[in-house]
Amino acid sequence: MVDSNKSSGPPEETPSHNPNGNVPSESDLALDEITEKVQESLGLEKRHKFWESQPVGQFKDLGDTSLPEDPIEAPTPLSEVKQEPYNLPTMYEWITCDIDSDEMCTKVYNLLANNYVEDDENMFRFNYSKEFLRWALRPPGYFKSWHIGVRVKSSKKLVAFITGVPARIRVRDEIVTMAEVNFLCVHKKLRSKRLAPVMIKEVTRRVHLENIWQAAYTAGIIIPTPITSCQYWHRSLNPKKLIEVGFSRLGPRMTMSRTIKLYKLPESTVTPGFRKMGLHDVPAVTHILRNYLSRFVVAPDFSEHDVEHWLLPTEGVIDSYVAESSKTHEITDFCSFYTLPSSILGNKNHSTLKAAYSYYNVCTKTPLLQLMNDALIVAKQKEFDVFNALDVMNNDTFLKELKFGPGDGSLHYYLYNYRIRHTLKPSELGLVLL
Repeated sequence: MVDSNKSSGPPEETPSHNPNGNVPSESDLALDEITEKVQESLGLEKRHKFWESQPVGQFKDLGDTSLPEDPIEAPTPLSEVKQEPYNLPTMYEWITCDIDSDEMCTKVYNLLANNYVEDDENMFRFNYSKEFLRWALRPPGYFKSWHIGVRVKSSKKLVAFITGVPARIRVRDEIVTMAEVNFLCVHKKLRSKRLAPVMIKEVTRRVHLENIWQAAYTAGIIIPTPITSCQYWHRSLNPKKLIEVGFSRLGPRMTMSRTIKLYKLPESTVTPGFRKMGLHDVPAVTHILRNYLSRFVVAPDFSEHDVEHWLLPTEGVIDSYVAESSKTHEITDFCSFYTLPSSILGNKNHSTLKAAYSYYNVCTKTPLLQLMNDALIVAKQKEFDVFNALDVMNNDTFLKELKFGPGDGSLHYYLYNYRIRHTLKPSELGLVLL
């Protein structure tokens, strides 16, 4: 994601709290909310000067049906793309971060682990593992030059980071090669140096040098202009620990033992033929996933190579399961979740919150509710503390039923240099960015 946080605060541990959360499910309500927030932020001191100078959807154009849904600016001839990096303050220099190098990967890991996304109460901070970073940053066709660091010239200390990876994203009927921009992180002591806009411009320049002119990214804040606003929902797997560390609260009239009983899951999965995905499943998973993603307005255009990279299980990074028919040996259903722990700040008894994040899930025979309950069961067996899911795709059909609670924060999705006239409902989005 680019800047700010994904989920700003814990859900309550009671099922009786506000079921609607912060994000209206209807696009016109979401549009009203965005418009209201825009009006609040349009005081001169709060103008989004940087973003208003960029080829992104502008707040003033929301809902203007006369505007085409396509790139906002035409590509520039490659010879006219700036060849030299943007200027940094004199004590800093650009570096390309070789994520294959253990030494560099450790530096990137340490920067993110100490300075990346925290919740609003500064109780939790994302702790992406080195294995996760290598998975996230090396998809098919990736460019090393898009893994960008800023370091202090004298000490060689890494103090800022931003990345892009290439992806094919379908917007309605158009398949567009884009950069997925992520991991924008500036050391806490340098937040006043205005490094972030320069870093965004630099990653944009390097993307343009590869003749790619669009990008997708997310943020926990509203900038011009979200294509949709989603909400995180949280399902307790280890409610006692979640309450002890302040991620959740004990609901009114609830005891700890009643809460543990409320969230108890079966010992074993119930879907026939439910098993871990293997390499031989890639073609079948690609087929059902592509069919499923075709239903959404914005979604990735996955090849078999993409599915192999993003969805084949990797210990401690990505878990994927299929349901295979005992009669036909056909793969009928698929579910996946990735591992993103958070450091627990300032707690004597616990240092890490182990969180699973719902990724891509497809049902053709098994009810989605049953498939996702099985996903919760295997996540619990793997000792995850919480299972998180956005209300994208068809996720809203199982969230309340499976005892997920809405989080306090929103995640806003953005496209760079591509206009969508109307704000989408979360259920119209088929894209999960890490």
